[in-house]
Amino acid sequence: MSTETRNLTLVQAVRDGLETEMHRDEDVIVLGEDVGKNGGVFRATEGLYESFGEDRVIDTPLAESGIVGAAIGMAAYGLRPVPEIQFMGFIYPAFDQIVSHAARIRNRSRGRFTCPMVVRAPCGGGIRAPEHHSESKEAFFVHEPGLKVVIPSTPADTKGLLASAIRDPDPVIFLEPKLIYRAFREEVPAGDHTVPLGEAAVRREGRRVRLHLGAMARPTMEAAENLAEEGVECEVVDLRTLSPLDREAIVESFEKTGRAAVVHEAPKTGGLGGEITAILQEEALLYQEAPVKRITGFDTPVPLYALEDYYLPSPTRIEEGIREVVGFP
Repeated sequence: MSTETRNLTLVQAVRDGLETEMHRDEDVIVLGEDVGKNGGVFRATEGLYESFGEDRVIDTPLAESGIVGAAIGMAAYGLRPVPEIQFMGFIYPAFDQIVSHAARIRNRSRGRFTCPMVVRAPCGGGIRAPEHHSESKEAFFVHEPGLKVVIPSTPADTKGLLASAIRDPDPVIFLEPKLIYRAFREEVPAGDHTVPLGEAAVRREGRRVRLHLGAMARPTMEAAENLAEEGVECEVVDLRTLSPLDREAIVESFEKTGRAAVVHEAPKTGGLGGEITAILQEEALLYQEAPVKRITGFDTPVPLYALEDYYLPSPTRIEEGIREVVGFP
């Protein structure tokens, strides 16, 4: 295996992952609004049209239901389509196609057919976008049997998880936190690189409180580093795959101290924080020393510019939540 790496941003890692998989497997097809000649609204598919041609990088009409419906047909035929939805808030017209058809093909056919499709969508707030451009509704899809749901938080994981998603025989919702598309760089393996679906990653070792998160990795890491200066050593667990959840990693981390804070930018009610809390209650109650704290977005639409920073969990708000957990008698 090659040890060569490239210093990439998260969005560059998306493009690198797509290009690598398209070279590896000629059945991989990219489709969506402006993904071809324009290279995508965030330039995640830039240059793929020139490299692979219009038969494999397909510009579509502005019709999300049609994009995903066509991709389902491609997948049933034997291809491996990767449809892009420009923003997660635009995915609702395609919701019926995803949950009523893509997620059910394996069950409906009693395993004779699968739907190897990856629906990519930028998610989350923080970029001063209009309404419907800042959604974090991953819980909608986690609730649906037959779907896998992934949210990477680093460039290397983005490429590796995307490759694993494309190779998976079942449909995957691949959500990309656009706030960190170009926020930082890291070394990403060149060529073939995979990260297993369904495995969490410990980003920081600690022994005082456990933090489980998805796309909020950077503010959580910042909060953990700040608290370390006060002697509060936090362990940061990045879930990476939200469905299936790495229950073993969640429970194992919690058993070390019995304290946990869960961070996500989606609304609190019905969010993944509640599911993680329930897992800890069911499987590790006897280890619990303090109530689990959920540090989340609010049960409102994502506000426009003036209040967007207040809505998103900030390092300060995360620190305050963790202090509550640590200070509980």
